[in-house]
Amino acid sequence: MKIAVVILNWNGKALLEQFLPSVVKYSREADIYIADNASTDDSITFISYTYPQIKIIQNAENGGYAKGYNDALQHVDADVYCLLNSDVAVTKNWLSPIMEAYRNYPETAIIQPKILDFKNQTYFEYAGAAGGFIDKYGYPYCRGRIFDTIEEDHGQYNDIAKIFWASGACLFIRSSVFKTLRGFDEFFFAHMEEIDLCWRAKNLNYQNIYVGTSTVYHVGGATLNNTSPKKTYLNFRNNLFILVKNAPGHLFTLVFTRLVLDGVAGLKFVFNFKPKHTLAILRAHFAFYKHLNALLNQRKTLQQKSIYYSEKSIVWSYFVKKRRYFNSL
Repeated sequence: MKIAVVILNWNGKALLEQFLPSVVKYSREADIYIADNASTDDSITFISYTYPQIKIIQNAENGGYAKGYNDALQHVDADVYCLLNSDVAVTKNWLSPIMEAYRNYPETAIIQPKILDFKNQTYFEYAGAAGGFIDKYGYPYCRGRIFDTIEEDHGQYNDIAKIFWASGACLFIRSSVFKTLRGFDEFFFAHMEEIDLCWRAKNLNYQNIYVGTSTVYHVGGATLNNTSPKKTYLNFRNNLFILVKNAPGHLFTLVFTRLVLDGVAGLKFVFNFKPKHTLAILRAHFAFYKHLNALLNQRKTLQQKSIYYSEKSIVWSYFVKKRRYFNSL
């Protein structure tokens, strides 16, 4: 089974200098690629000089995460792609449990390892933790992280488990499945495109799993941090995108409920003196309306399953019932 580790880069020389050494040291069974999104710094010169064994793919433009990988992976020959953020440090033998899982579970399409916080290494990292799920209203959460509550790693998720979505920070996918799904939806640009990809895979009866015996450390927010209004905009907009495309049932009721909940989130930002984030939610809604017709056309071409959520409302469980940890849900 041939594996390729593909790292998307955009003006990320400092991150490559810091994190590539672990990838090169511990990924000898894989081909390593840098997919460059038309960088203007000297990161590619640095790679060519320091790591001549790494293959470089030059994308014509910075199309974000979604288009960047769609363009680059056309030039990668492998059975399994590992899409790895440039701010991730990997560990010894991190690939072995993943490849073993693919051999043992042939129906598995997508795999995520354990993702811990590079800056606080005994805790899970926000973007993925121990595998992702989604509630009835499209809110993502993880084993090890619900909203802003992040669990310490005590080995409680050192297992192999079915999940709904895998984090784009470190996502393994069979190349055949990626091609069947026609890659990421480039409407998304960045953020939640991996949830959309995983949802479409699940709707075609592929399996997504978490392998807790493989560990990586993710900085998180290295390219766009959690306090950025742009990130708020992309998250709220793209969350609505994935619901319209993939959720079954009475779509109007579902989306209307979610729009109301988004309004509550906007008011919360106002009360927290973060008006730029409230404006970002409004911009996200207008962008959603602009793309709604195209999304509905996409929906007609996709398969939707009857049940997709693990928790009816993670908002209710977390904020009202005060259930802050995955094992208490």
